[in-house]
Amino acid sequence: MTTSYPDRQIEDLIDGKLPFSEIHKMLSSFKDPARFDQYVAIMQGRVPWEDTILLPYGVHLFIVQRPDGQRVVKCDCGHEFGDYRTNWKESALVKVRDSEASLLELYQTMTHCDPEWMELREFFCPGCVALLEVEALPPGYPLVFDFLPDLETFYRDWLGRELPH
Repeated sequence: MTTSYPDRQIEDLIDGKLPFSEIHKMLSSFKDPARFDQYVAIMQGRVPWEDTILLPYGVHLFIVQRPDGQRVVKCDCGHEFGDYRTNWKESALVKVRDSEASLLELYQTMTHCDPEWMELREFFCPGCVALLEVEALPPGYPLVFDFLPDLETFYRDWLGRELPH
């Protein structure tokens, strides 16, 4: 048995306003096959641009289809990071916390990592300066490409329809 939820409840979930008991109930119940479309419709209504959201990609980030057919990673503010098959982080603003002084801006003394063993990389949108992601990695480690979705397979095999063109 699947459970449907009103848009307001999904919006509260997105906004972090849903009580834990309701979140637990949603996570524990069978999923409504239409929930993906419901979520995308809510997010589409919140962004100031018309490009079609194909897939939510992260906090503030989406893979969208532009009118010219190009598929790009786009922030909810409208900033485009480029083709979704490339790592959007290469086009982000980056703050690297690799010293004790920079780590102490976030952590109390003796509670942060050893900057000789690990650094924090904070990725920000160049358009709105929203914090998009944080990586904790050894110094010199390459940028992590989180995932490359197979959009065609996701739409065809999971959603049961063709990817919008």
